Formats: sequence, structure tokens, C-alpha cells
Amino acid sequence: MGNEVKPQGVLLVVSGPSGAGKGTICGMLREQLPDLGYSVSVTTRQPRVGEVDGVNYFFKTVDEVKEMIANDEFLEYAEVYGNYYGTPRQFVMEQLNSGKDVLLEIDIQGALQVKEHFPDGVFVFITPPSLDELCARIYKRGTDSEEVIKRRMASAADELTYASKYDYIIVNDIAEKATQKVLTLMEAERYRVARTYFIIDEICKLNLKNKNKEWYKMSMVDPSIDYLAEKVDSKYFKKYYKLCL
Repeated sequence: MGNEVKPQGVLLVVSGPSGAGKGTICGMLREQLPDLGYSVSVTTRQPRVGEVDGVNYFFKTVDEVKEMIANDEFLEYAEVYGNYYGTPRQFVMEQLNSGKDVLLEIDIQGALQVKEHFPDGVFVFITPPSLDELCARIYKRGTDSEEVIKRRMASAADELTYASKYDYIIVNDIAEKATQKVLTLMEAERYRVARTYFIIDEICKLNLKNKNKEWYKMSMVDPSIDYLAEKVDSKYFKKYYKLCL
């Protein structure tokens, strides 16, 4: 087929309660999909042990982030647990428009903002098998104070109620299995009609260049072509149909 038409990439948005394991799953997705674009978020929180500026996050001051907000440089942003988080708009748009899939690992507030702008995105909610397991994971991480852990657990039940606003819910009991489920979703989403209907245009466009083909000759005498012309929503098919008259 021709190269004139290139479908927009798939925007995969992954979120869920803190400690649900979305970071682990996203890491595995990136390992198995090396061409997957990944948006590095901006945050005002302090770096955790091992985190690198520009790799895990862009660490900014509150004043810097407020200036970015004023300049409309975020696709989404939110204040979570006293810290700002945001997704740089330009990076995401450039990747999607080039046909590249992009992964966003963001909080629930941010995901709902993105859904308003990109309803065709794939929104996946990662949940732990139980709140007890969630609490154990947060304690095991050892990066938050007792007060922060209490706040996270207090909000976890509320965050779970937002799962209904997502397209898919994945229970993360075993990270490897949960990751495979997300990969399966991505594969199916690439074949949605809304993402691939350009193929029909391409097929009909090729027929315009091959008037002597058998299909064209049959169309001259086959009344079913009238029916097809009415039903197929393709500008190239409609043009082709006119040539058959």
C-alpha cells in the first residue's frame, strides 16, 4: 500500500493507587516494546533513592511548574499529596503524530484530564488484589514516612471508585501476568476500526490505478456496486464508483 496515510499512534494511559504496581508493569512494557514512547513527567517532589533527573522525572521547583502551567505546557497536571505532577504536551503530540505509541504512567486526576482531550486513548486501571496487599507493598517500599503512608491508604479506597471511568481494569497480583494482559490489550487496540479504516481507503485508492483489473470490469455490470457505494465510507471508493458509471 502507499505511504501517504500514517495512522496516529496509540496513547496508552496507565494509572491506579500508589503501590498498585503500575511502575513495575510500565517498566516491563518498555522492555518488551522497545519502540514504545514514554513521557517523562515533571514533578516538584523530592527524588527517591536511585531516581535520575530527566530519566524517571524532570524535577522542578514549584515556581518553575507554575510558570509551565501559565504557558500551557502541560497535557495534564495535578497536585497530589502536596506535590505537582505534569505531562509535557509537546513530547506526547510529536510522538503520536509520527505514528508512535506513547505510554503515560500518571495519577488518576491526570488520566481523567487526558481522557477529555484524547477519548480514543487506551485507559488502563491497575489495582492490587486487596487493600491489605496494597498496604504491605507501600511499607515494603520503605520510601515514605508513616504519615504519608496513612494518607495514601486513606485515599486508596476513594481512588478505586474511579476505576469505572477507565476502559480496562487489570488486577496486579503477579506483575508478569498483569503486563501480558496489557500487551494483549494494546495488540487488540491497534486493530480497532477507528485506527485502521485508512486501510480501506488505501485499497480503494489502489483500484483507481488499475482500471483493467477484473474487479473493475465486474463493477461495470454488477448492480451490487450501487449498494457498496452507499455503504462504504471511503472517499476513494466513492471516486472509484464514479469512474465505473
